[in-house]
Amino acid sequence: MHTIGLIGGMSWESTALYYRLLNEGIKARCGGLHSAPLILHSVDFAGIAALQHDNNWPALTTALCDIAKKLEQAGAKGLLICTNTMHKVAANITEVVQIPVIHIGDAIIAACKEQGYQQVALLGTAFTMEQPFLKDHLSAGGLDVMVPDEADRRIVHQVIYDELCQGKVLDSARQQYQRIIEQLKQRGAQAVILGCTEIGLLIAPQNSSLPVLDTTELHAKSAVDFMLSSNPN
Repeated sequence: MHTIGLIGGMSWESTALYYRLLNEGIKARCGGLHSAPLILHSVDFAGIAALQHDNNWPALTTALCDIAKKLEQAGAKGLLICTNTMHKVAANITEVVQIPVIHIGDAIIAACKEQGYQQVALLGTAFTMEQPFLKDHLSAGGLDVMVPDEADRRIVHQVIYDELCQGKVLDSARQQYQRIIEQLKQRGAQAVILGCTEIGLLIAPQNSSLPVLDTTELHAKSAVDFMLSSNPN
């Protein structure tokens, strides 16, 4: 198996899900006592979140590129950025390492093609919903992407940072998300992308009026496929 390097801690709540899903995926595919060969660099998310909200993407790019290089030096054969938002710097990371970055957007596109979705709704942080880095990636893969209106984008963002990233999973937030998903369904969405790796803590398929595409699960599945591939490049 090929070792995966994880850039995690953004937040640790969802990184813990990655760790479990990766090991469960290897166990399911290989059986016995097999588990996932991983190298994890978990950041202090407080500093990352502050830089995000200060719009200091150059500092974030430098920090994540440095982590990626250290994971490569430690023996990783591929990289996972365990967050949708920080895929904003995925292209920068690919320029400083010689190993593949397994892009979360590619995992989403593959799932949509497999399940026949073209018109999809995207929930995530304000950065992910409003900036082009993920939406353009998905559009290039043939998807039509819609996001909530401005007021609802603020609600989605606030719940992520003030609640989910701090381990708070509240029924009131779930009800708000359900209302937003239903509105996106009425606008023509065929499925909803949980485009923040914490949203799966709040919204499961049974909580949604639209089919759910959980990016944490999809990304982890792509990583398992990579770990078991014959050629890591």
